Amino acid sequence: MVDFQTATILYCALVAVVFLGLWLWYDRRDHRMFEGERRRTTFHCIRCDNLYTAPVGPEVRPCPRCGHENTRLKF
Repeated sequence: MVDFQTATILYCALVAVVFLGLWLWYDRRDHRMFEGERRRTTFHCIRCDNLYTAPVGPEVRPCPRCGHENTRLKF
């Protein structure tokens, strides 16, 4: 039989491992979900003054409003 002190330590360790596992799982899930949205390139159309975003890729994208090709904004 396990004494009270050992059982308490095992219980606290088990709870800590469960919380750590949940924290890591949700952190990885959120990272995967929002990484694609975060990695976007911003463009500014010089013809119609429209701001738009596109997935990371080419340096030039056509404006969705007027079709004029614009280069990405550099900060």
